Amino acid sequence: MTPALRLSTTGFALIAVCYGFARFAFGLFLPEIRADLALSPTIGGFIAGGSFLGYCVAIIASAYLTERFGPRLVAGSAGLVAALGLAAIAMATSAPVLAAAVLFAGASTGLASPPLAAAVSREVRRERQDATNTIINAGTSAGVALTGPAALLLGAEWRLAFALFATASLAVAIAAFVFIPRDGKDRAVGLGSVPKPSADLARLMIAAFLMGAASTAIWSFGGELTTRSLDWTGKQTGLLWIVIGSAGIFGGLAGTLVARFGLNTTHVFSLLALACGIVCIGWSGTTAILAFFGAALFGAAYILLTGVYLVWGVSAMPERPAAGLTIAFLMVAVGQTAGAPVFGLLLSQITANFAVVSFACLGVLASMARRKDSS
Repeated sequence: MTPALRLSTTGFALIAVCYGFARFAFGLFLPEIRADLALSPTIGGFIAGGSFLGYCVAIIASAYLTERFGPRLVAGSAGLVAALGLAAIAMATSAPVLAAAVLFAGASTGLASPPLAAAVSREVRRERQDATNTIINAGTSAGVALTGPAALLLGAEWRLAFALFATASLAVAIAAFVFIPRDGKDRAVGLGSVPKPSADLARLMIAAFLMGAASTAIWSFGGELTTRSLDWTGKQTGLLWIVIGSAGIFGGLAGTLVARFGLNTTHVFSLLALACGIVCIGWSGTTAILAFFGAALFGAAYILLTGVYLVWGVSAMPERPAAGLTIAFLMVAVGQTAGAPVFGLLLSQITANFAVVSFACLGVLASMARRKDSS
């Protein structure tokens, strides 16, 4: 196995456990967690937002740590943080403890991305870097897809599910300490000083923020919405997560689609698909067929969009690729941090349909932000 292939495989697995397990599994099990710990939708939204807040803090620290210590230590630490956070979720007995555990687990995602971008910039030929980065990024889909069988097999046993997720994360952390390159301290691949603002970077930040906020309708409340509209149990919602994750594998084609159709075209159609998926899953009059169709749209669109923002961020700052990636993904997470509690509040105080349509419109609004001089 070549060093580049080892990096791709290990990076894919690390993204799978950090994003799929430590960040997005919470929304799948939220109905069972809320029932066991007597949480309101608003409190559930604030706790879910904590996962994304942990990402925001960690990704800034990760860029600096990657510059100072290299990719291996930071990537391996991301896996350990995921394992510890997931274990803490499994043992949580109150809302404050759960909130702290979710925030800590979510920090693993922020730690993971910059060292992987740095390692790719050193280990992979330049012409293959976009494709490699988007393939690694698609690990999110594998992680999300694997949470579905856990829900199917374990049902309401969410504590056991998170314990299993923690064990898998520990195994991947060990692999990261072995296979991720040790070297990678170049300033060119880290965040470094605050970049000079540009119109292109500002448009990217606005689009990523709005998309991130819109996505929390499903990532944080997909299980809650289908329980309300379709009276689904955790097992049926697990099938929904399998569809979301499996469809998201197509997000690995983001680099290819951008090269074929242009970044703006790929961006707009992916956002429209995301918005449609949110409505199909969350609308109170949905059917099982529509919900699964929406899950496929949402899963493919979300991973495609993160791939688009990855490529956009790198192209906006070609001399500092990991900084561009960091800014793009940070704004997605800032949007998710803000979006989860707002959606929970709308769900509690107004109606589910109002919340769903409002957040789908955020996705449509994001399509108005376009990269200059891109087809």
